[in-house]
Amino acid sequence: MEDSTNDLRKTLAKDSHSLTLKRAADRRSDGRFRRREIACDDADEECDAEAWETLSSGIERVQSVLDQNRALIQQVNDNHQSKIPDNLVKNVALIREINGNINKVLSIYSDLSVNFTDLVRQRKAVSKNINGNVGAKSGSDIMDAAAVQ
Repeated sequence: MEDSTNDLRKTLAKDSHSLTLKRAADRRSDGRFRRREIACDDADEECDAEAWETLSSGIERVQSVLDQNRALIQQVNDNHQSKIPDNLVKNVALIREINGNINKVLSIYSDLSVNFTDLVRQRKAVSKNINGNVGAKSGSDIMDAAAVQ
């Protein structure tokens, strides 16, 4: 009885996991389309495809790594529940891979932050040059200069 219950739980967990991954992929693709549409359709805002693409690609890369981690975590759980010595040994490598993926996510977010900050600063500089405010310094420019020192 216990074995059939565990088998049923595993089957349900795998089905649920597959459904969750599919829903996440659907949300990502639908969300990307909606976000681009909203960002580019607003008449008051200029559509900045480069900034949007930087954000979108970074977030997509993070989501891909997180999806991979979700699958690895599920495998670790399955191995742990099986209590088979070889599977428990495999968990060591899986957990190391999960840890490496977490470091990838941190790196992607760090790069994304730097790239997006650089894009914003470039846009501010271009905007100031276009508007003729080259000599004027705003409060944020003073703060930026203070942060560099």
